[in-house]
Amino acid sequence: MKISNLKKEDLETLAYDDIAFSILTSYGKKMKIQSLFKKICNLLNLSDKEFEDKIADFFELLSTDKRFIMLPNGYWDLKSNHAKKVEIDDDDDDVIPDLDVSDDGDDDTHFDEDNDDDDIEDEYKDLVVIDPDEEEPDGL
Repeated sequence: MKISNLKKEDLETLAYDDIAFSILTSYGKKMKIQSLFKKICNLLNLSDKEFEDKIADFFELLSTDKRFIMLPNGYWDLKSNHAKKVEIDDDDDDVIPDLDVSDDGDDDTHFDEDNDDDDIEDEYKDLVVIDPDEEEPDGL
């Protein structure tokens, strides 16, 4: 939808975020929120007082609309213009080697057979596990 092709009556039926979307789409570049909302106010023949009264609501509207993204220094743009780029590093040095897991029928799967569990058991040998259902109430 081209904003310049719409009549004022048609523009008045649109929400501010829809008008902002059309403006950013047609301009094809990021804009500061004040400039963007000023363009909307000019299209709708809104006064400077209405601009001041509604700029905060317009900010909240853009903030909650998933089509827009806030950029540094007060600029706003369409989120579709700023897709995340995912880079895949083909460097073999960062590849984690496959773990050798053998199925010996035991439900306990051990990934590292060289790990000495005795050190861990010695560290916790004095701890006692208490079942809350079996715990004696205070004062008995």
